[in-house]
Amino acid sequence: MPKIHWLGTGLSAIPGLRMLIENGHSVVVYNRTVDKAIEALSGVNGDYQVVPFSLEAVKKYTIAGDVVVSMLPGNFHVPVAELCLSMDVHFVSSSYISDEMRSLNDAAKEKNLCVVNEVGLDPGIDHSMSHALVEDYRSSSIFSKENSHSFLSYCGGLSDVPNDFCYKFSWSPLGVLKALMSTSVSIRDSEVYTVTKPWESVEIYPLPMPWGEDEFEVYPNRDSLPFIEQYQMDEGLKIDQFVRGTLRYKGWKSAWSDIFSEVDSLDPARSEGRLTEISDDLWNNYSYKEDEVDRVILTVELKVENESEVVWHKQFLLDTLGNSKGSAMAQLVSCSVALAVEAILSNEISSGVTAAPHQNELVNRWLKQADDISDHFALIDHLS
Repeated sequence: MPKIHWLGTGLSAIPGLRMLIENGHSVVVYNRTVDKAIEALSGVNGDYQVVPFSLEAVKKYTIAGDVVVSMLPGNFHVPVAELCLSMDVHFVSSSYISDEMRSLNDAAKEKNLCVVNEVGLDPGIDHSMSHALVEDYRSSSIFSKENSHSFLSYCGGLSDVPNDFCYKFSWSPLGVLKALMSTSVSIRDSEVYTVTKPWESVEIYPLPMPWGEDEFEVYPNRDSLPFIEQYQMDEGLKIDQFVRGTLRYKGWKSAWSDIFSEVDSLDPARSEGRLTEISDDLWNNYSYKEDEVDRVILTVELKVENESEVVWHKQFLLDTLGNSKGSAMAQLVSCSVALAVEAILSNEISSGVTAAPHQNELVNRWLKQADDISDHFALIDHLS
């Protein structure tokens, strides 16, 4: 029976790891600090062992046909994946597919190995929602290449109770600060829309919550354009909007105005030191305390118009809080990763470098689990 090798037991790892162990899988857990991993798995019964992390240890305990899960920092993913290919072992991570990772596709296919990425929350569950909406629309009588299409996907890791900063940090703020210096590319008004300063593109975005409409702030991040093809919206469809972005509490732009001003004034080539100082200060003032609860909101919306009339409009909405099983973020990320591992072991995922699966059966499995985890999970038909 193949073993699962789970690398890293950080903040987003434990619920999915626990799920695999309790589902009867044999798991080797790797962590730099063994005692912390043992403590994190306290009360979990099953076939697992904890060993100190190193690439040499992974090589020692792994045999062909096993599955390695990297919950390590992003710079480890490609070296770990390369090691997996050299040992005829499958690989899983929740991170975006980098160019370096994509370059492993031919080698993975040649060896009939799965190198699966983007199977967490965002990216991950958002992909499942997107595939489900597009498939639903394409199979409907409304589908036509003459229609105009607006696709919006926003995700936010939030605090349960909004504070004066409209945000809380569960890990180093440095990554968030660096993201503010990254260019985003999306489609707006049928044109490519490039933003070098995310805070200048913040918009109010209302969400249909169970208690009524609630307003949030959203802005585009990263490059949305490759996902047009990934979601099968590239076959001659007219696209008015296509945005994948970040969601924050209303008031975030104002609360962060001083941060934006300073980030904007920095020379990117010499910014590391000052960004680290800002990060340390933010961590001291706005990190989660031990008893505080996080919140995750994820929404994916597809609206279709014909001659300015809305003819199809559906939206997924997920809203959940952390609980005794773990933080909302940890449950949604790591349990999705665990599903990917089990799908590989069941030969349900094709070989090569891939993102979250688009097959209906797997998409529905991912969405059902997200529903089970969430406090509120809905597919809203705005025209019904």
